[in-house]
Amino acid sequence: MQRDYDLLIFDWDGTLADSIGRIVQAMHLAAGRVGESTCDDAAVKGIIGLALPEAIATLYPHLGDEQVATFRQHYADVYMALDVQPSPLFEGVVESLEAFRTEGYRLAVATGKARRGLDRVLQANGWQDYFDVTRAADESRGKPHPQMLVEILAHCQVEPSRALMVGDSSFDLLMASNAGMHSAAVGYGAMSLEALSAFRPQVCLEHFSHLQAWLSRSPVEVFPG
Repeated sequence: MQRDYDLLIFDWDGTLADSIGRIVQAMHLAAGRVGESTCDDAAVKGIIGLALPEAIATLYPHLGDEQVATFRQHYADVYMALDVQPSPLFEGVVESLEAFRTEGYRLAVATGKARRGLDRVLQANGWQDYFDVTRAADESRGKPHPQMLVEILAHCQVEPSRALMVGDSSFDLLMASNAGMHSAAVGYGAMSLEALSAFRPQVCLEHFSHLQAWLSRSPVEVFPG
């Protein structure tokens, strides 16, 4: 069967891992530690996908660089305490990724996590060498800048037209667009499919396993992209 894509690139939080609630809780607790009022849950979900310093600065624009750095450290401490057992993968992720590997797709991760955090969750899942390449926000440019995707494409020697970015936030889809790539939106993470559809993904999916069906052109229930 002829495929439309050779390389599938995944966001981590809210796309592969069910970690959104934990991120929101950690942000609220960190805010309390630095004496800031908590933002509402929707506001925190709206910054998921950004590198942590940019996320904090977006939520608390009055903070200076040193205050953001202090907030960031408190967030990291809180999140590590909450994430002793790393957030579980969404239903269907393991089976779908195995199927993609069997079908010959190349797989990558582009995440707003720091490298230390990404390596920790990859190790927890036994995936240290699972993906062809991974990129974290603190070793490249953060989303929605396309640099992470440019580096992944170069590593895999794949043209943008042959790669698909899969994510749950506007930053994922904008990053793909900025890299000249197509995207797929999932609606069970940080943002709703109704909101994500405004960024013109190729497809909007209610369940991770629907991605495999869409790639094989089997019927799936999707929100129009």
